[in-house]
Amino acid sequence: METCTEKHHANHPHKHGPNCGHTGIRHDGHVDYLHDGHLHHMHGDHVDEHVIPVSAANPVKCTPQVHCSHVHGPNCGHEQVPHGDHVDYLVDGRLHHPHGDHCDDHGPVQLA
Repeated sequence: METCTEKHHANHPHKHGPNCGHTGIRHDGHVDYLHDGHLHHMHGDHVDEHVIPVSAANPVKCTPQVHCSHVHGPNCGHEQVPHGDHVDYLVDGRLHHPHGDHCDDHGPVQLA
């Protein structure tokens, strides 16, 4: 049974769906959509905000062997994805988190 999160947008003007233009991520048995650094899920008359949980598939661990060609940040060209208590960046279907002189790989996500 689907439950409503505490964080939601009651008057969200955009209806997310397969052709809405936002990146879809399969998560917890449904599809959420990346929108302005948030993971949105349509739920009745409002939009719930979801987060990719920290798990064995999406751990928070240091991976010093992963180096990106640029520093990830709000204007780097990669979409922000809420993960646990922080924000990662979507890079080729994987969650990257800037960490010192490298990127931590926080695992894959399944794109819809």
